[in-house]
Amino acid sequence: MLVHAHSGLRWLVLGLLLYAIFNAIGKNKSSYEKKDKMVNLFAMISLHVQLLLGLILYFTSPKVSFASGWMKDAALRFYGMEHLIGMLIAIVIVTIGRKIAEKQELPAQKNKKIAIWYTLGLVLIIASIPWPFRGLGGQWF
Repeated sequence: MLVHAHSGLRWLVLGLLLYAIFNAIGKNKSSYEKKDKMVNLFAMISLHVQLLLGLILYFTSPKVSFASGWMKDAALRFYGMEHLIGMLIAIVIVTIGRKIAEKQELPAQKNKKIAIWYTLGLVLIIASIPWPFRGLGGQWF
C-alpha cells in the first residue's frame, strides 16, 4: 500500500512543482500574491510528505538491500543509494529556493528565484524517479 501511495503521490508532486514553476515564469513581474506563496508552499510540503513515505519504504522495502554485491546490481544500487540521494538533494534545493525567494523584496525577484530553484529540483527529481522504461522495477502508479 505504501509503495502505491508513494508512486501515485509522485504525480501530485510533479504537478504542483510544474504549476509553481509555470506560475512563477508566467506571472506579472509586479505581483506576488498570497496565492503564489501558497502554491509554492504546497509544492514544497508535498515533497516533504513524499520524503516521509520514501523513508518508511527505504527501511522496510525488499528493494533496498545491502547484501554482498549490492553495488554491482543496478536496481539495488538505484534504490539503496541513487534514488535516495537524488531526491534528498532535490528536496533540499526546493526548500532552500523557497526560503531564498521569500526573503526577496521585489515580486519579480521572488518569481525568478522560485522558477530557477524549483526547476533545478524538478530536473533532479525526474532523473531520480524509477520510471518503468529504466528497467529498475518501477511502475507508472
